Amino acid sequence: MCRNIKTLFNFEPPASELEIRDAALQFVRKLSGFNVPSKANEEAFDRAVVEVAASARTLMQALVTNASPRNRELEAAKARAASLARFGGHPISEK
Repeated sequence: MCRNIKTLFNFEPPASELEIRDAALQFVRKLSGFNVPSKANEEAFDRAVVEVAASARTLMQALVTNASPRNRELEAAKARAASLARFGGHPISEK
């Protein structure tokens, strides 16, 4: 559904407030169909982002795991490798 929303739980360092807000914004955009809401819908849209972010924060604080925290750099490298395998890659020429 929301391919741009990344897993935020069980990372070291923990997800930042900005990462949580960005995920909430992406989720609300997907649900509403608006990238940027109209003035008439702006208040409801912004309130939804705040509420979703608060719910996400509450969820992540309540979750428990015995797994060791994941490394952000390693996970990003895995994602790049998977993307390269899926879509192929073209070297970017430097100017």
